[in-house]
Amino acid sequence: MEWLSWFDAADYEFARQVLQRGVAALFFVAFLSSLNQFPALLGERGLLPVPDYLAGFSRLRRPSLFRRHYSDRLLRGVCVTGLVVSALLVAGIPQVGPPWVPLLAFLALWLLYMSIVNVGQAFYGFGWEMLLLEAGFTVAFLGSDQTDPPRTILIMIVWLVFRLEFGAGMIKIRGGREWRDLTALYYHHETQPMPGPLSRQAHLLPKPLHRIEVVGNHAAQLVVPFLLFFPQPVASAAAAVVILTQLWLVASGNFAWLNWIAIVLAFAAVSDPVVHAVFPAVPLDWHGETAPGRETPLWWLVLTLAATGLLLVLSYRPLRNLLSRRQLMNASFNRWQLVNTYGAFGTVTKQRIEIVVAGTLDEDPDESSDWREYGFKGKPGDLRRIPRQWAPYHLRLDWLMWFLPLRTVHEEWFHAFLGKLLEADRQTLRLLRHDPFDGAAPRWVRVRLYHYRFTDRRELRETGNRWMRTLLSEPIGPVSLRRTPGRQR
Repeated sequence: MEWLSWFDAADYEFARQVLQRGVAALFFVAFLSSLNQFPALLGERGLLPVPDYLAGFSRLRRPSLFRRHYSDRLLRGVCVTGLVVSALLVAGIPQVGPPWVPLLAFLALWLLYMSIVNVGQAFYGFGWEMLLLEAGFTVAFLGSDQTDPPRTILIMIVWLVFRLEFGAGMIKIRGGREWRDLTALYYHHETQPMPGPLSRQAHLLPKPLHRIEVVGNHAAQLVVPFLLFFPQPVASAAAAVVILTQLWLVASGNFAWLNWIAIVLAFAAVSDPVVHAVFPAVPLDWHGETAPGRETPLWWLVLTLAATGLLLVLSYRPLRNLLSRRQLMNASFNRWQLVNTYGAFGTVTKQRIEIVVAGTLDEDPDESSDWREYGFKGKPGDLRRIPRQWAPYHLRLDWLMWFLPLRTVHEEWFHAFLGKLLEADRQTLRLLRHDPFDGAAPRWVRVRLYHYRFTDRRELRETGNRWMRTLLSEPIGPVSLRRTPGRQR
């Protein structure tokens, strides 16, 4: 039907391939992260057990398969199912069939992961969780190899990228003064929640380059997003800027899948002719002689336009939020976590305060006791250790540890964590990089706060350390199973 020529975006097949397979790959990472960590953090014997959480509601109002019953076995079943479905989508198998096949596959991922997020409490309270859910729902309507990509859905994905980038930019402009006086990146590379292997080198760049970084960030988040809606090749060029800036963030830190999903979604603005012009090896005709015969069924057109209409209606409150002086960051306006508002780092922490947990086997501990420190996988601890690259994998315990000094160390889950260390709980110890007692239970643990900073080049040569630290306080400890936390020093 000729009147469908605008609706069918035949020259965005490469974009569809990246969007479907990329979002599915990130769902795979998310389910893998949950499979490995959820039971220890939130399971039946976790730090914040889901059964206790559900018991606090007469009825959980957010959609979840665990609303009436939770078990670690059911959680693992949900994760394994999510892993299998996402792997099939990465391989492109559902996309070979009719458009309803990948639609159902992505909606299954959306519902399964939403079930986890909605009982995940503090460990799932980050913007990239709802971002993945919204992306999964929207990408579900991109169709299959039997139809051309629907243009309206591509536009809604571009609208998602706009909200993600422009929302983050406005949060910064309305936030801390450091973003307006261009000094934010004097600190950010050092104080971000989980540094990566190149974070120290980024921190040691000359301060004029840090100021240029901030200017570039403002341009990429406040100006470039508007260009995503322009005709080609301007839209593709704008998407390239988004992709390159996000790759710099990938290289300089660990932000779970936040940067990777922004990269994937930005391809919604990239057309096949532009991709072919830059990379001639990428074909213009993805489906050979079958491409001209592809037609959009009427039922699929109606369904896709209905989904587009739903997303447009739900866009009212996020749009109003973008224009508000009291802009919310990482907020959802409906139970289904669709068309959300995003943003990050409205203010930048000036100093890095790290929690260091240590234990001892001594009966009566004092300063001369043999205190051994627990090692975490992602957060700084060992002064000589180069931070690892974990993203897009998400280390949930390490992330929450960064927030404790900014709020209080006396949070329920953290005291539960100390109790698990005193019990030498195996599933909790598996969340750590290093158990100094090799599975044995310490008699006492304590918590100290340190100021961490990156060493400069001279200090690295002289000491071999990548970090320097200074003791600030001991807010908890020593405590044992016979003695509750609370002793202050």
